[in-house]
Amino acid sequence: MSVPSPFDPFRIGPLQLRNRFIKAGANEGMAKGGVPSKMLVEHHRSIAAGGAAMTTVAYCAVSADGRTFVDQVQFEPGAVKHLRVLTDAVHREGAAACAQITHGGAFNFLPRLSTRYPRSSSGGFNAAGVISGRLFKVGMTPDDLERTANEFANAARLARDAGFDAVEIHMGHGYLLSQFLSPAYNKRRDQYGGGPAGRARFPAMVLRRVLDAVGHDLAVTCKICVTEGFKRGATAEDAAVVAGVLEREGAHLLVLSGGMNVEAPWAIFGSPMPRAATETVQNPVIRLSTRILRLWEPKISFHEMYFMEHSRKVRAAVRMPLAYLGGAKSMDGVRQAMAEGFDCVVMARALIHDPDLINKFRSGAATRSGCTACNECVVMMYTPGGTSCVLKPPNDAELNRTPAAA
Repeated sequence: MSVPSPFDPFRIGPLQLRNRFIKAGANEGMAKGGVPSKMLVEHHRSIAAGGAAMTTVAYCAVSADGRTFVDQVQFEPGAVKHLRVLTDAVHREGAAACAQITHGGAFNFLPRLSTRYPRSSSGGFNAAGVISGRLFKVGMTPDDLERTANEFANAARLARDAGFDAVEIHMGHGYLLSQFLSPAYNKRRDQYGGGPAGRARFPAMVLRRVLDAVGHDLAVTCKICVTEGFKRGATAEDAAVVAGVLEREGAHLLVLSGGMNVEAPWAIFGSPMPRAATETVQNPVIRLSTRILRLWEPKISFHEMYFMEHSRKVRAAVRMPLAYLGGAKSMDGVRQAMAEGFDCVVMARALIHDPDLINKFRSGAATRSGCTACNECVVMMYTPGGTSCVLKPPNDAELNRTPAAA
């Protein structure tokens, strides 16, 4: 079979993309008090203007308890008018907009919850709670599962109302749905536990509710981990089984990522967090947690396409569309992903560094991103202007304090 060009159009469910470059969901820090800001609009508009086919608004919580921090978007009716400003801006640039919908489960740092303990796949000691003060978590009941699946479906409907073209159900990185997929978290003895297919049953249930709600109107994608990056975590072989379950349930596309926020955050980025970056964090909870994590961070160095070995195993297991994510920063890497059978390439840091990168790739003005994988952009989300590349001027803090629809 001929290898497609990354600049060829591509169809995901009901959505036609102008090319095969997607901006990954990466926490922006641009929703103070949960209100999407004008800076959030400009962030995604500039990436759309820069040539990406679709840009993903990160971590849109499906409920108040589903947030990890207060300053995050929550899909509730009041957010729709602000998010509509964002999707309109992206559409004017000829790109599509995707909302990443998710729930933090036991991974949250909220001052208050509606329940005494956070909900997760299983109860017991809560590793994330060492930082938040919530040392215990509770396994979800059948009623909890029903309610949460319906919250995802309702969030997807609100995303449609806000003008989004796609939703990405986040099933990775240690949030609630990956707490079901992970053997390190999921110790259930009912139908939602056991092997990788059983652990995938609740995430598949969520997917089905979302497809039933918006699947004829929006592309419905899922983000999964091809490796959790630590000894007791899920492997690429587990991910291949999960991908098969989600394929049979009807997902339009899988975005392949990796790593876990608590146990292996360095695996998400393929490189360590620099000490200087952790010292710039103003949020005391995050500053303490990043310092603690550095104590057992392995000695690793960034290399391009760092999830390729794991992602190949998923590619071999399913026929459905797959998007490669993990260190793609050059046209050589993008062409490799296409040649290995991946349908799209998902990028975050490279587009934070230069929102115009895809246009430069197309014109030949650049063949490689100038991103150094220093990861300082990751902690810039806690600064007044939100996420930006430290090699460039910081964002406008006033724009980040102004509601999008103001």
